[in-house]
Amino acid sequence: MRGRCAVGVVCAFLVLLIPLLTGCQSRSGAAGEADGRLDKTASEQQVAPTLPAGYGVVFLGVDECSSFGTSSFTEVSCTSERAAARVVARHDGKAGDGPLCPGTTDFVLHISQQSRTSDEDGDGAIPQGYACMRNLTSPHPGDPGGGGGPRTIVGDCVYGSGDGQVRETSCDGNGEQKPQYKVTRSVGKRAHCPPSTALYVQLGGEKPVGCARPV
Repeated sequence: MRGRCAVGVVCAFLVLLIPLLTGCQSRSGAAGEADGRLDKTASEQQVAPTLPAGYGVVFLGVDECSSFGTSSFTEVSCTSERAAARVVARHDGKAGDGPLCPGTTDFVLHISQQSRTSDEDGDGAIPQGYACMRNLTSPHPGDPGGGGGPRTIVGDCVYGSGDGQVRETSCDGNGEQKPQYKVTRSVGKRAHCPPSTALYVQLGGEKPVGCARPV
C-alpha cells in the first residue's frame, strides 16, 4: 500500500526529547554533594515529511505507522514492508508542555504547523503535536538498559560525562561509554531511596526521583 503524502505542507522534526526534569545529584561524600544534570544523548537528525492524506483524520494517530528515511518520512500502512515504527501515543501541542510519552518510547516525532494552504481534514488548520514512536523491530533504545529513548526509566544506566553531568548509556557495556550507575527504583522523594543509592536522577512522572547505584 502506498504511503500517504503531499508536497510542502507540513514539516516534522524527528527529535529525542530531553526529560523536563533532568537534574541529578550525587549523595554526600568526602567532597560533599555535587550537583549534576542528566543530559540524554541521541540523534537529532531533522526530517521533512510531506503532508499525508487518506489514513485518518490525524496524521500519525495512535497505532498508525511511519517509514524511516534520511531526509523525509511518510505515514504508511503497518503491514507495508516500509513500515518501521508505530505510534504508541499522540498528543496535541508542544511536547515540552504536554504529557510524557510512555517509558519505553524509542523516539518522539514532533509535528509543527507550517502552512494553512492544505491540511488533513480541509478546515485550513494543521494541528501541532507530537507522536511517541516505538520501532517495529529491534533495537529498542527505549527499553530498560537500552541506552536511549526520550526518557530515563528504571533499569537504565548512566555514566559521568564531566562537569557534574551524566548521560545515559547501554547497560550491557556495548555502548561508546561504559555504565557507571544503574537506576534501580523510582520514588516520590529522595528520602525513600535505599541506603545503597549513590546518585539521584529526576525521571518525571508520578515518581520523579530515580535511585541509582554503582555498577
